[in-house]
Amino acid sequence: MNKLKMASEKSASRVLMLLSQLERLNEEPKVSDNDAIRQTTGKILHLIQTQEKTRKEVASKSSGGMEIILSSLENTQDLQTTLNILAILNELLTVGGGCRTGVFVSKGGTALLLQLLVGSSKDPPANEELMLHIHSLLVKVGLKDRKLGVKARLNGALNVTLNLVKYNLQNHKLLLPCLQVLRVYSSNLVNAVSLGKSGTLEIMFEIIGPFSKKSTTLLKVALDTLASLLKSGMNARRAVDRGYLPTLLTIYQDWHRNDTRHRHVVIRKSILGCIKNLTNIKLGRKAFIDANGMRILYNTSTECLPVRTLDPLVNTSSLIMRKCFPKNRLPLPTIKSVFHHPLLHIPASGPVAKLYNQPPGVDDVVDESDENEATEVDTENDTEYDEDETGPKTQNDDIETDINKLRPIQMNTRPFDELRAYEYFFREFSENFELHRPIIIPTTPSSLGPQNRRPPQEDLLTPKPDESPLELDSISISKRPEGTSDPDLVCSLGRLVLDDEGGEQAVLEVPDTAALLPLHDPDLYLEMVKSTRSVPAYTEVGYPDYFGHVALNLREPILERVYGVQRMKIFQDIERLIHPSDILDKVVYDLDNQSCPVTDNGESLKFNSKFESGNLRKAIQVRKFEYDLILNSDINSNHYHQWFYFEVGNMRPGVRYRFNIINCEKSNSQFNYGMQVLMYSVQDAINGSPHWVRTGSDICYYKNHFSRSSIAAGGQKGKSYFTLTFTVTFQHKDDVCYFAYHYPYTYSMLKMHLQKLSALRTAQIYYRQDDLCVTLGGNSCPLLTITAMPGSSSNDPISQFRSRPVVFLSARVHPGETNSSWVMKGTLEYLMSCSPQAQSLRESYIFKIIPMLNPDGVINGNHRCSLSGEDLNRQWQNPNAELHPTIYHAKSLLQYLRATGRTPLVFCDYHGHSRKKNVFMYGCSIKETVWQTNVNTSTCDLHEDLGYRTLPKLLSQMAPAFSLSSCSFVVERSKEATARVVVWREIGVQRSYTMESTLCGCDQGKYKGLQIGTSELEEMGAQFCLALLRLKRFTSRLERHNHNSHLLDMETDLIETRSIPNITSPTTYVLEEDEPAFLEEVDYSAESNDEIDPDLEPDLQDNHAPQTPILTQKSG
Repeated sequence: MNKLKMASEKSASRVLMLLSQLERLNEEPKVSDNDAIRQTTGKILHLIQTQEKTRKEVASKSSGGMEIILSSLENTQDLQTTLNILAILNELLTVGGGCRTGVFVSKGGTALLLQLLVGSSKDPPANEELMLHIHSLLVKVGLKDRKLGVKARLNGALNVTLNLVKYNLQNHKLLLPCLQVLRVYSSNLVNAVSLGKSGTLEIMFEIIGPFSKKSTTLLKVALDTLASLLKSGMNARRAVDRGYLPTLLTIYQDWHRNDTRHRHVVIRKSILGCIKNLTNIKLGRKAFIDANGMRILYNTSTECLPVRTLDPLVNTSSLIMRKCFPKNRLPLPTIKSVFHHPLLHIPASGPVAKLYNQPPGVDDVVDESDENEATEVDTENDTEYDEDETGPKTQNDDIETDINKLRPIQMNTRPFDELRAYEYFFREFSENFELHRPIIIPTTPSSLGPQNRRPPQEDLLTPKPDESPLELDSISISKRPEGTSDPDLVCSLGRLVLDDEGGEQAVLEVPDTAALLPLHDPDLYLEMVKSTRSVPAYTEVGYPDYFGHVALNLREPILERVYGVQRMKIFQDIERLIHPSDILDKVVYDLDNQSCPVTDNGESLKFNSKFESGNLRKAIQVRKFEYDLILNSDINSNHYHQWFYFEVGNMRPGVRYRFNIINCEKSNSQFNYGMQVLMYSVQDAINGSPHWVRTGSDICYYKNHFSRSSIAAGGQKGKSYFTLTFTVTFQHKDDVCYFAYHYPYTYSMLKMHLQKLSALRTAQIYYRQDDLCVTLGGNSCPLLTITAMPGSSSNDPISQFRSRPVVFLSARVHPGETNSSWVMKGTLEYLMSCSPQAQSLRESYIFKIIPMLNPDGVINGNHRCSLSGEDLNRQWQNPNAELHPTIYHAKSLLQYLRATGRTPLVFCDYHGHSRKKNVFMYGCSIKETVWQTNVNTSTCDLHEDLGYRTLPKLLSQMAPAFSLSSCSFVVERSKEATARVVVWREIGVQRSYTMESTLCGCDQGKYKGLQIGTSELEEMGAQFCLALLRLKRFTSRLERHNHNSHLLDMETDLIETRSIPNITSPTTYVLEEDEPAFLEEVDYSAESNDEIDPDLEPDLQDNHAPQTPILTQKSG
C-alpha cells in the first residue's frame, strides 16, 4: 500500500512539473518548441489515463491546470498537440462529473472548442479524429453550458456539424457524436428553425427506419434529435407537409410488431415522442387523424397493456390520442344556466351584463380550441418516465408587497349615522333584563328599510292546509291515518307511496329517526320548504333531506387508487371514436327541453334534480350502462360547475354503471386522491339505514375532449373541461338513489335546525334570531345572537354582560361548500348545549353568527355564486346593498361594532376545500407576508403581535382533524376583497380567519387515512368552541401579562423554522397543493397553471357540496 501511495504521489508531483513546463512553453512559443509541447502534452495524457489522482490534480484550482491546458489549445497550431490536448480534456470531463465540466465552461472552453471546430472545417477534408474529439467534448459540455446552442450559432458551427452528419451517414463512429451535438443545438428554438431550413429533417429520416437490431444507439439519438427539432412549429409543419407523420406511424408499427421481447422500448418511445411533437399543431393533429393514427395507437397500446414495463408507451400513446381526439362542444344550446333571475340593477361592467349583452347569434358553446395551436398541450404533464425539466418553484407573485395595504386602516370607513340603524341587531347591549320581561327574544324581521322586507308569500307553490300532500312526482309523502299504530316501530314517521304505472300503490313503512336526529323533524322540514323561494319554483323535496341523514358509526377509509384506472377510462373514451356504432347517444334527462318528455323502453336510468340544491342539467346514455352527465352553471353565470346533487332510479341490481360528469372546471380534485362521491339509497333508508355513504369505484378526474368556450374561460382559448368518472353497482331493484358531491345541507334544513335549536334554550341562555336582510331571491338571511343571560338585572352582572368580547362567525358563502354548514351545525349545537363548558363559553363571549351567507345559491344548486352571478366572497371591499345584501349588511354589522368600540375578538368564516386534506386556517400577518417577498423593511415596520397564531395552535392540540402545518397567514393580492382580509384590515380584527374543511379526509392525526363524515365535521365545530374557551385565558386582561411569555414560547417552534425572506414552510406557502401528481397517470391535471383557480385561493376554495334535497322523488 505504501509503495502504491508513494507512486501516486510521485505521479502527481510529476504532472505538476509537466504543467509548469507547459506553461513556460506557452509563454515563449517558438517553432522549435512544437516537439517539446507535443511531448509534454503526450506525457500528461499518459499520466491522466493511468492515475485518477493525476486527473484531480490537473483539475484542481490550485494547480491552474485547466487554464494552462486551454491556453495551450488556443496557441498551438500543431495537429498532434491539439489531439493530445483534446484527449486530455476528454479524460478530465469523462471522469469527474459536472464539477470539472463547470470549470471548463467557466474558463471559456466552449468558445475555444467552437472556434477550433469552425477553423478546422475551412480546410477540407477535416481530420476525422479531430472532429470526433471536438464533438465528443461538445456533448459533455452541452450538459453544463446552457448557452452552447447560442454560442454555436454565433460562431457558425451549426452547419459545420450538419455537414459532417450529411457526408458521414455511413461512418457511425463520427456520426454518433455529431448527432448528439445536433440534439444539443436543436434544444434552442432558433437553432431548430435554422437547422430545419438547412434540411436537417430530411437527413434525420435518412437515418431512422424500420426495425433493426443494428445501430440502435445511433437510431435512438437520431430520433431524439428529430423530436427536439419538431418542437418548433415551423419544423413540425414542414414535416407534416412532407408526409413524415404517416411514415413515423408506419415505423412505430414495425418496431411494435418486431420488438417482441421489448428490448427496444426506449426507441419505440422516442418514435412516439416525435409523433407527440408533430401533433402539437393543428395540422399535425389532422394528419394524425387522416393517417388512422387513433386506431393504430389504440390497437398497439391495447396490446401493450398486459406488460407493466410498457407503461411508458401506453402513457405516451394515450397522451397523443387524447390530444388528437377531435374537440367537441358540450351538447347544450348555451353554456349559460338553464335558469335566469332578473336583476333590478345590473352594473354595466359586471359579469351579468357581459353575459346577457352578447351580440345576437353568438354561439357561446362553440369550439375554439384549435385557434390556440399548441399552447395548452405544451403545459401538459407527461408520464412519470419523462425527465422533470421544471426548475424550482418561482416565487408566488400574488403575495401583497405593498406594506401600506398590509397595515390596518386606522379610521372608520363609514359615518356613524349610516350605521346607527344596525343598533337594532345589538339590542343585548341596551337590554335591561328586568325579571318580568321574556328571557328569550323571539325571531323578528329586519327593519332596515323596504328593500329588506320579506316579499309576500302567496305566490309560493306550496299546498294549503286543506289540499292534498305535496306531490313528489312518483313518490309522495302522506300522513299515516289517525288511530293506527305499529308496535314494531318506535314511532311511525309516515309512509312513502310509490305510484306505479298500474295505479296501484305499495305502502312502505318508514321508521322514525327522531331519537338519532334530535334536530330533524320531517313535518317541520316540509313547513320550512313551503317558505323557501327558488328560481325554478321547486315543488319537490329530496328524500334524504326530508327523512334525514344519520352519520355512520363505521369509518370510511380513503379509497386506494387502482393503478391504471384513469388510463382505462381514457381508453374507453377513445373507443367512442374508434367504434362509433357502439354509442347510443340517447338523451334521458334534459332541463333545457322539459316540455318534451323523454321516451323510454325501460332500459335507461331515470334522473331528476328538480329539488332544493339539486344540480344536474342533462343526462345522456352513451352505452347501455354508461351515462354522460352535465351540470348546470350557477344562475346568471356561464361556469362554476362542480357541485352536483341528483336522483337516479330504474336501476338494475348487480350491474356496474359508469357515470361521467363531463363539464367540471377545476384542473385537479381530491377525487384523484381517494375521495368518493356520496350516495343515499331510499331502500336502505326504509330498511333502517338512512345514511349518506361514500361510494363508487374506478374514480378519477382528468381533462377531457370537450372544449371550454373562451367566453366562459376568461377569454382564454384552447381550454378543456374535466371529467369526474365513477362506477357504481346498485344493490336493490327499482331503488331510488341520490348522488351528491358532498353531504347536502339545504337552506330549508338550516331553518328547521334553527327552529329546533331555539327549543333547546334555557333560562341561562340568551338566544335571539333576527332576519339580517332579504336576499335577491326573497329569502331571509338569519342572524343569531347567543350568549349567557346575566346573573341578575343588577348593575354588576349587566356591566359584565355588556363587556363580553364579541365573536363573529359566518359560513356557507359558497353554496358548494356544504361541509362548512355541518361544521357550523356542530358549533351551534355546542353553543346551545347545557354542558358546564358551553355555559362558561357563553359567559365569556357574545356570539354573532350568520350561518348561511348565500341562501339563494344554496337553494338553487349553485356552486359558488349568488343570484347576482358573482362570488360573494369577492365583494367585501365594496359590497352593493342591492346586489350583495347579505355581504353589505354583514359588513355593516362589523363596522357598527368597530364604531362603538366593540371590535370582535375573533372573526371566522367557515369554508370548504376541494383540493387539500384536513381542516386548517388561513389568517393574516404582515410579517409572514413580507417574509415571503423580497421587500426590505425595518423591524419597526414588521411589529406585530403573534396572537393571530394562538387559536390555530390551540385547535391543532384539541381537534384531531385540524392540521397546523396546512395553515397559512400570508395575504395575497387576489384575496384583498375576501372576508378574512377585509375584516382584518378595515375592521381591525387581528384574529380574522377562514377555516377550511376538507371535502375528502385526513392524512394526519386520529383520522389519518379516513374520509371525513358529518360527525367529524360537527365535532370540528364543537372543538372550535372549546378552543375559543381556552383562548380566553390568553386574552384576559388580568392574565395577559402572566401568559404573554408563554404565548411567545408557544409560537417559537412555528417561527424558528423560517428563513427570511425565503420561507418554504408549508404553513406559509399558500398555493402549493398537498398532493403530488400520480406517477402512473397521463396528464391527470393537464393544466396545472390553467387559470386562477378559486380553489387554490384560500378564501375561494371551491368545495362544491351544496345540498339539493328532493322532497318528491321519482322512481318511475
